[in-house]
Amino acid sequence: MYIGLGIVLLVLGLVLALDVITVDLNFVDDGALGLILILAGVLAIAISLLYAPPWRRRDEVVHHTDDRPVR
Repeated sequence: MYIGLGIVLLVLGLVLALDVITVDLNFVDDGALGLILILAGVLAIAISLLYAPPWRRRDEVVHHTDDRPVR
């Protein structure tokens, strides 16, 4: 679910870290902000893959009402 967010954060972080776009604010360091965004993107992707892997989901539902097989 958060893989898209992680990719967006990675791209924004790389743009700032590699000085593709410079932010002209006195209190913001472009490299540090880029590094923070890169780490946040990697963390979002890792958490998304760890907590919701698509290959472990099961959509099978079994209903038992009595001893007869359900058709």
